[in-house]
Amino acid sequence: MKKLILTLVTALGMVGGAHAAGAGLVPLDKAPVDMSNQASLQNGAKLFVNYCLGCHSAAFMRYNRMKDIGLSDQEIKDNLLFTTEKVGDTMVAAIDPKQAANWFGANPPDLTVIARSRASGDGSGADYLYTFLRTFYRDAEKPTGWNNLAFPSVGMPHALWQLQGERRAILETIEVKGQNTQVFKGWETISQGTMGAQEYDQAVGDLVNYLQWMGEPAQNTRIRVGVGVLIFLGIFILIAWILPI
Repeated sequence: MKKLILTLVTALGMVGGAHAAGAGLVPLDKAPVDMSNQASLQNGAKLFVNYCLGCHSAAFMRYNRMKDIGLSDQEIKDNLLFTTEKVGDTMVAAIDPKQAANWFGANPPDLTVIARSRASGDGSGADYLYTFLRTFYRDAEKPTGWNNLAFPSVGMPHALWQLQGERRAILETIEVKGQNTQVFKGWETISQGTMGAQEYDQAVGDLVNYLQWMGEPAQNTRIRVGVGVLIFLGIFILIAWILPI
């Protein structure tokens, strides 16, 4: 219970931090979320384990819960577990919290409910994450060497840069109501990644799809049960309507 409270407080703090940092320099793109696409969810889980779990935990998600997205215990063991983890373990980051705080200024937050905690009036949490993970750019003035259009001055480096490649953002400073404002004009490629632009967008979509599912793994079951209940109620009402009083 204490860990759950701490995670919720952290999530609320992250939302507050995002608002304090100001709006992003680009509008949020719609994330291709599809909870019924098990291939997408499985690929997203693989990306999460390989690129996110080194720094970010998902302390309220157990590996064996991924059986809900079509993976067997053996597939989880073969593809998603490292060193001494067991299928029934929770997804704990490999990084030491003290080292993380020294490197990034704060311990990277737990990602179990990140897709839900980032929801705002501008779009869903999935939309934010989808835009965020696709708008990193090189910035030599930042300690990590990276910046982000969706979250300017973010402390997180670009974990997926080898897939996407390296880019510079073309920014123009204009005056709006007496204040200088930066406007995004486009990208300048520094180096190519191992994926093309469309392939990378699809990979990020799969990762965000998994993060959205991880925030509520039972949502597919909830939807199926809800639909079944509505169908039952509809049939019951119809029968009750035609029966003589």
